[in-house]
Amino acid sequence: MRRELLTEWRGAEEPADLRANTHRADEFLARILRTGGLDAGVNEEEVKAAWLAMAGDFVARHAEPASVKDGVLILKVTQPAMRFHLEQMKPVLLKRIQEHLGRGKIKSVKFILG
Repeated sequence: MRRELLTEWRGAEEPADLRANTHRADEFLARILRTGGLDAGVNEEEVKAAWLAMAGDFVARHAEPASVKDGVLILKVTQPAMRFHLEQMKPVLLKRIQEHLGRGKIKSVKFILG
């Protein structure tokens, strides 16, 4: 009688297993990232940790990594004169970054004042 009453109240039979056809996101996340080509990206924390070695002491005091998006490293620069200086040495800086992190991870560098 209880079963009949619950079936009527719910409007359907009780499912055999409530966990059937449910999955945790981490089961699929690695495969999704691999399929989208996002597993070979660069970790922003890795860039920030290695910034002093890549940029040198002087540059590291006046610029810091803000973010990495689509292979573009955004550097926050303290003043316009330093931004001009970094624009002039951009090819050398990009080469150092690529040597340190790997060629395919960072493709370009942009500067913002901040």
